[in-house]
Amino acid sequence: MNGPEITVDFAPALALFLPHERRGAPSRLRTDGSSTLGHAVESLGVPLTEVGRLLVDGREVGTGHIPAEGEQVTVTAVARPQVVPGAPLRFLLDVHLGTLARRLRLLGVDAAYESTDIGDPALAAQSAREQRVLLSRDRGLLRRRELWAGAYMYSDRPDDQLRDVLDRFEPELAPWTRCTACNGRLTPATKAEVAHLIEAGTRRTHDVFAQCGACGRVYWRGAHHDKLEAIVAEAQAQAGQGPGSTAR
Repeated sequence: MNGPEITVDFAPALALFLPHERRGAPSRLRTDGSSTLGHAVESLGVPLTEVGRLLVDGREVGTGHIPAEGEQVTVTAVARPQVVPGAPLRFLLDVHLGTLARRLRLLGVDAAYESTDIGDPALAAQSAREQRVLLSRDRGLLRRRELWAGAYMYSDRPDDQLRDVLDRFEPELAPWTRCTACNGRLTPATKAEVAHLIEAGTRRTHDVFAQCGACGRVYWRGAHHDKLEAIVAEAQAQAGQGPGSTAR
């Protein structure tokens, strides 16, 4: 490329996206003279979903800015908590984040998820159509133009992923109100209403039930309830929400 040369300085939090030779210090980048600053940033591997403010010679510009010769560019990380405008906060998770999806639903957070890989174009289109924040560890997916909003999952561990989502977006928590299987809403159900859907042993030992209004799945305090309680308690503590609360 024979266009303007600029100097780009990335926030330390964005270093993992960069080639090794560009980490730790400002580096020069030759642009083509017509592409935007957003394109230049993404060409170095950084998804715009992870970028906060773009500063050119100390003044803030948009991603559509066309770089000029000698400009000093500072790329900051996205601010936390991140405000997502335009729709109630809700998420879409790619096929690799099933455990995170179930945990978000456990906390009452609207989290759409398909257990089969529907492909990057379909995921990005669904994000735009339903105005959902797409969560993924796929950097290429997060760079798709049709994406409405997105966030990179920096860890491959579900515990860390959940803490990251709660820290970054501060979603409203309403534990035990969503189906962990399909994301539908749960409502209280009597034993008589769900008797035909549960085992005889469960009918004998449990009296409190909830049922998903979308898929019909029945919930009760089973063998794994203590583990789920611990996940809920940690999330509520992180959110500054007292135990037993269903909303912030």
